[in-house]
Order: sequence, then C-alpha cells, then structure tokens
Amino acid sequence: MSAAEQQVNEYYNKLLKRNAGEPEFHQAVAEVLDSLKVVLSKDPHYADYGLIQRLCEPERQVIFRVPWISDNGNVHVARGFRVQFNSALGPYKGGLRFHPSVNLGIIKFLGFEQIFKNSLTGLPIGGGKGGSDFDPKGRSEGEIMRFCQSFMTELHRHIGEYRDVPAGDIGVGGREIGFMFGQYRRLTNNHESGVLTGKGLTWGGSLVRTEATGYGCVYFTAEMMKEHGDDLSGAKVIVSGSGNVAIYAVEKAQELGATVVGFSDSSGWVHTPNGVDVELLRDVKEKRRARVSTYVEEAQGATFHDTGSIWDLEADVALPCATQNEISGDNAQKLVDNGVRYVAEGANMPSTPEAIEVFRENGIHFGPGKAANAGGVATSALEMQQNASRDSWSFEYTDQRLHHTMKQIFRRSADTAAEYGHDGDYILGANIAGFRKVADAMLAQGII
Repeated sequence: MSAAEQQVNEYYNKLLKRNAGEPEFHQAVAEVLDSLKVVLSKDPHYADYGLIQRLCEPERQVIFRVPWISDNGNVHVARGFRVQFNSALGPYKGGLRFHPSVNLGIIKFLGFEQIFKNSLTGLPIGGGKGGSDFDPKGRSEGEIMRFCQSFMTELHRHIGEYRDVPAGDIGVGGREIGFMFGQYRRLTNNHESGVLTGKGLTWGGSLVRTEATGYGCVYFTAEMMKEHGDDLSGAKVIVSGSGNVAIYAVEKAQELGATVVGFSDSSGWVHTPNGVDVELLRDVKEKRRARVSTYVEEAQGATFHDTGSIWDLEADVALPCATQNEISGDNAQKLVDNGVRYVAEGANMPSTPEAIEVFRENGIHFGPGKAANAGGVATSALEMQQNASRDSWSFEYTDQRLHHTMKQIFRRSADTAAEYGHDGDYILGANIAGFRKVADAMLAQGII
C-alpha cells in the first residue's frame, strides 16, 4: 500500500466514526477519496494543511424544526436542514429536497457531491444542500403553502444571493419555490431575486431551467457516445423516473433520434417499445400529478408493470433519473446482459458501488451524476447571472450555454482521467477535475 493510500484510508476510518449512521455520506466520500489516492501520489501537496479533512467537513450545518398546520387544524412538526458544505468557489448552491427519507446523512451526501458538480461547471458557485422530511404527497396546496412558509421563516436567516442560493430538488418544484420566495420577500422586505433559483418566468426565473438537468444529462451522454464513435440516433434508451429530470431527458433523447423504451415511478414501470408521447407524460405527471399507470391507459402500445424492474429491458443506453442507489449490482449485470453500453446518471448517485464495479468490469462507458446531471445547477447559475444583471435571455441562447457547459464538463472529465493514466474512467476524471479547482482555491485562501 502506498503512503497516499494509507493516508486516505486512515482518514476515511476516522470519518466513519465521526459520522456514524450516515451510509449515503460514507458512500459519496469513499468514491471521491478513492480517486484522490491517484492525485496524492502524483501531487502530494494536496494533503497539506488538513485539506482533505477540511473538504469533507461541512462549513456549517443547520437543523431546525418546521411546525405547520394541516387543513383539519392539526399541528405537525417536520425537521428542516441546510448543509453549507464549501464556499471556496462562491456562494453555496444546491437544491432543497422535501421527502420523508430526508435526514442529515442524505443532505450531507448531496451537499458533498454538489461541491464537485458545481466546480465542474466552471462557474463561481460553492456546494450546499437542504430540505425536510416533510412529505408533500397527498397534501393540499394550502398545506404545502403553509409548510413552505414555515420552512422559509427559519431558512431565510441563513441564505442570500451572495451567501447561499437554494433551488428545487425532489418534492420541490416551481410551486414550492414560489411559496418560499414569497415568504422570503415578506420577511426581508427585499425583492432579492437571486436568493432562489427555479423561479417563475415572470418574476426572475430563467428559460431552460425546468428542462436543464434532463437536457444536460442527454448532452453529456451524446458527448460520451461521440467519444466512442456512437450517437443517439437509432439508439434504444431506458430512463428511470418520470419527474422533471426524466421527462426532459426523454424529450431531448428522442429529439436527437433515440427511442425511449421505458420510464418509471415508485408505483412501477412502463414499457414503451415505440417511444414515449412526451406531451401525454408531461400532462399526466406535471398537471394531473398521477401515476404512470394513467399514462398507459391513454397511450398506444405501452404496458404497465408493477413487478420486475425497468432495468430488465433491452437497450443501448440507460439514464437513471430517479433517486440514489436505484441500480444494484444485480440490476447492473442485467443491463450488461441486455446490451446496454452507456450509462449516464441523471439523478444523484443512483448507482451503488457494486453496480459501478459491474460497469467497470464489463467496459460500460459510465457518466457519474456529479458530471452528467450538472446541467440543472449550471442553468441555476445562469439564472443568477440574469438576476444580477436584471436581464432575461432567450430559450435558444440559454440552451446553447447549457449545451456548451455540458460539453466542457465531459471534456474536463475525459482529459483529466487521461492525464492521470486512467483513460475513459469518467468517475475518476470528474472527481479529480472537480477536486483540483476547489482544492487550489482552498489552499490559496488559507486555513479557514
């Protein structure tokens, strides 16, 4: 074992003890530290001044109670979180997730990933994440509004356009951002439009922000396929999920000539051998907020399945766009057996370590989430630019900026992997490229 490997292993063992009961955070850190063993062997100065330890410790963690009143007059108490992980490159930037699975470990994993994702965009934004264990499913609009207002009553103390700029994530869309922004204005007497991104187009939002994560994932996939002499035209694609990211990944993949043969939600999955009717899917999920089985009732040639897995389908490309750890080692092997050659993560860390090992062993070209799903935060940063200049860009111009950014992210990941002797390992390339920019800024700014 080299000195760099020993040093990283010793620190990781300490991190496990200091952050007990946070498996998602452990998983995210382990992946990055594994890549950094290569860096420290070549560039040992990155171990100076406790850099790795400081990088893995959030600058600030805020946990607060969120009391809210349901329509029947009952008082409920949820828990809110904001983890401000690293601001070396700029104000903290990262979404808010409302889901019953949310806990501190999940928010820390998401915030840690966000550091490197934001760094890869090349834009001046740091890493953070937040959310609540509130479950918006089945709640009325009035209940959601009251919850968002209570959540922002505490959160507003910790955010600002030059400090921390939240956005949406699972369970937080344009409606929730609107309720929170309204409460922020009410509390601060300040129309600080750059304090949240994902806003409505008539009050500071950006065109393409809704589509950005899904489009960006497909743009990254197209670059990865181009690198290996392929393209999306004529390819069969699986997209897990049917939320915002998945819908627009489906749309862009089919615009580029692919056939999306399946999508899913938590109730089951849909086989669409002739492709997806995107307008119907958007209507079912965004307007009616219904399950994917409703899509099957109205679409031609689609079938709904509540057993088995969407990963059982034959395809060329898989885009996991639902949630963390949705692809197990067994799922990954099934993808390999069914002909998948490219996987790009539209969600945050949707592939388990076992799945990634299967992909590596079988030569699958793999785009990690911190690179492939960076389009959302990149376009959020573009929204911040428009807010700062009191400007509004066209859809075409903003999409062009997004496309260019995703090309750059792929190029940085690919070139960095090759520089360190691991050509084609986009996980290692993305981790190291994201790390070096943040690390150089941290070293330049001193021990803070």
